[in-house]
Amino acid sequence: MATASKDKVILEFEYTGLNRKGAKVKGLMRGENEKQIKSRLRDQGITPKQIKKKGKSLFGDKKITGGDIALFTRQIATMLTAGVPLLQGLEMVAKGTDHPKVRALMLNIANEVGAGSPLAATLRKHPDVFDDLYCDLVDSGEQSGSLENIYDRIATYREKSEALKAKIKKALVYPTAVIVVALAVTIILLIYVVPQFEAVFRDFGAELPAITQFVVNLSEIVQAYFLYVLVALVAAGWLFKRAYAKSLKLRDKVDIISLKVPVVGDILNKAAVARFARTLSTTFAAGVPLISALESAAGATGNALYRDAVLQMRDEISSGMQMNVAMQNADLFPTMATQMVYIGEEAGALDDMLAKVADIYEREVDDLVDNLTALLEPMIMVVIGILVGGLIVAMYMPIFSLGKVVG
Repeated sequence: MATASKDKVILEFEYTGLNRKGAKVKGLMRGENEKQIKSRLRDQGITPKQIKKKGKSLFGDKKITGGDIALFTRQIATMLTAGVPLLQGLEMVAKGTDHPKVRALMLNIANEVGAGSPLAATLRKHPDVFDDLYCDLVDSGEQSGSLENIYDRIATYREKSEALKAKIKKALVYPTAVIVVALAVTIILLIYVVPQFEAVFRDFGAELPAITQFVVNLSEIVQAYFLYVLVALVAAGWLFKRAYAKSLKLRDKVDIISLKVPVVGDILNKAAVARFARTLSTTFAAGVPLISALESAAGATGNALYRDAVLQMRDEISSGMQMNVAMQNADLFPTMATQMVYIGEEAGALDDMLAKVADIYEREVDDLVDNLTALLEPMIMVVIGILVGGLIVAMYMPIFSLGKVVG
């Protein structure tokens, strides 16, 4: 269940009924109770026959991901381009997907569109799936009568965005995962393996080598305080996550610091430029006014520093300044991007030039991620070798020394 407020519980209802043409329809709808669902169905011209509460929210436990959105957006765009009517296309997407939440969403949208609601207004009822940019673009397509072209642009935009997100995730997750595994192995060795050797060393009655004594002492510290440290780290992580979700100031600070991290910061900078250019190109080409397009692009950059810079650009451009000059004043965008925007403004093809800027920086992000992965692999192997190999050598040194004495 999901709560709309502190005292209202939104449930999921499955219904069957007849539309204005007498055809049987079925789908899922969210509401507080059956009475509300019946009223909403009648408003849409549907005579309800059966309404059954399912007990879970429409989007249940498994959320609709960005990849899911990109996929069904491309499917809708393809069908609209092929001349399939919107309502039929939505129903075909619903029938063709294995994702139950996407199916429920598409059926819900199809029912409301079939009852006469504009598509953009229907999408705005699902802000957890469709953001303002998506809805604004669809609204622009409906107003201009070129919904198939707009949907194709949205699909391309979402696909590019998801690909860029996957590249950044790859750059951050892979080394983190390997380091976590290496630390876990080291801790296991210190807690369970080293004490076994320590018991043997006591029987030697001889002084241990310095490195072995250091590892034994470290093992004793880890055994004594590991649980406390682990609880403290989990608590600190939970508190940070909670503060990060609630504090805009903290999120902005993290964004600014992340841009200064060696190698990773370069990737995040180029990714922010790519997002800015891709979003602005898509919205501007769709007929959205430049000032409004800049507002969408500001939020889409994914970084507070770039967001504030784009909003400052918006204010300067609204007062008559050229966009390339505003980008120069921001002192944040690469010179090549600024020059390409200048050429686009002079040639009257700003959207095409911005798309090229996005392509260039998306490729650079891809190359940087590949290079980072190639660089980190041997470095991580060295770190793991030092951690695990060092422990093994430290544990066997006294045994080797004893063998020499006995020999």
